[in-house]
Amino acid sequence: MTSLCKEDRQSTELFAALRVASGMETIWDTLLGLSATQAHELTWIQVCLRAVIVYAVLIAYVRFGKKRFLSQATAFDAILVIIIGSIASRAISGTAPFFASLAATLVLILVHWLISYFTRNSKVLSDLVKGHDTVLVRGGKIDREALASAHMSDDDLAQDLREEGVDAATQVKTARLERSGKLSVIKK
Repeated sequence: MTSLCKEDRQSTELFAALRVASGMETIWDTLLGLSATQAHELTWIQVCLRAVIVYAVLIAYVRFGKKRFLSQATAFDAILVIIIGSIASRAISGTAPFFASLAATLVLILVHWLISYFTRNSKVLSDLVKGHDTVLVRGGKIDREALASAHMSDDDLAQDLREEGVDAATQVKTARLERSGKLSVIKK
């Protein structure tokens, strides 16, 4: 009989734990509208709570991932920011499952981190994923072919040079269109 009492006690404990878990599930559903099948079923309070949670989770993800991707250093980084924003907004608005959306953003950050890890040691892979810089001015002379391949006009180059405090290309030792799309200038 002792083993039967022990089994009954274990069953009772299991059911108690399930009731607690079920109660927590009900609380989360009430707070976040997790059982909502359409966005219009969410209350404004649920949407606000989802926004706060998504914000906090994304802060944790950014702290976990590399900080540089937020600076949108390359198209590779900018794409990540756009996709994360899109997925996170769906978690907030209720147009996609809440926890699945948060998991998807984490997976994207992990994939970004892995790709960045492998591209840092491979110029070929780095150029393929992140692109490469283009020298537009060398020794004060504009490389017309490079300017055309960058889809830049003389006016675009002149504006970028002025933003760097340079009046004319003749004052430039080297000007590069960086992978980020920003012009870097080394003056003569």
